[in-house]
Amino acid sequence: MAAVAVAAARGGLRGALMAQQQRWSSGSGADQLGELGKGAGKGGGGGGTIREAGGAFGKKQAAEEERYFREKEREQLAALRKHHEEEIHHHQKEIERLQKEIERHKYKIKKLKDDD
Repeated sequence: MAAVAVAAARGGLRGALMAQQQRWSSGSGADQLGELGKGAGKGGGGGGTIREAGGAFGKKQAAEEERYFREKEREQLAALRKHHEEEIHHHQKEIERLQKEIERHKYKIKKLKDDD
């Protein structure tokens, strides 16, 4: 379960699902999962009535799910990229503000030296 939580933190829902699928495929349950869209596996619980039926509709459903998760992943990456760009902009503004403060203090020190 901890691996699923770590994968969810790294790659969102798709990462968690892929980690779960890898756990299923490694070990004794590898023959129970089967190929996506090929109908219910030997262990039962094929993922819904359409996918349980298998055939073209099952493959289509599996492809649509993959497309959905790829799109969600793209959206998450775009949001993360935008967030980082906003953070960079904020820090650049903060650097400019602090540099102005440094110059103001240097000017005060210089003025105090000149007054002596």
